[in-house]
Amino acid sequence: MFAGVLVLLIRNLSRTWRFVMAIAIECAWEMIENSNTVIDRYREATAALGYHGDSVLNSLGDIFCCGLGFMLAARLGWRWGIAMFVAVELALTLWIRDSLLLEILMLIHPVSSIKAWQIGH
Repeated sequence: MFAGVLVLLIRNLSRTWRFVMAIAIECAWEMIENSNTVIDRYREATAALGYHGDSVLNSLGDIFCCGLGFMLAARLGWRWGIAMFVAVELALTLWIRDSLLLEILMLIHPVSSIKAWQIGH
């Protein structure tokens, strides 16, 4: 429901303002992701046993990639944007055994078989 309301609210905003919102949301996520609470949760619930948080360079890279992804999705349209998101998630899952969706799943509801697979057991 929140997503639906958000879509209705931002539908009439210019692309520039939607870009600013996307970057602001990504910056907020980076701050939350690097909080002590989330770092501790990563250590207990995911395969990131020695995780101490992202470096500043890593967080800036994530923000840059968010902006790049926004621009690509804006040019491709929503259908191809979703297809691109699915393709990237699938590629990351198969290549490095990690992705945004797996990260969120493991933070909210850890699955021991996924954690074992990510570790390589």
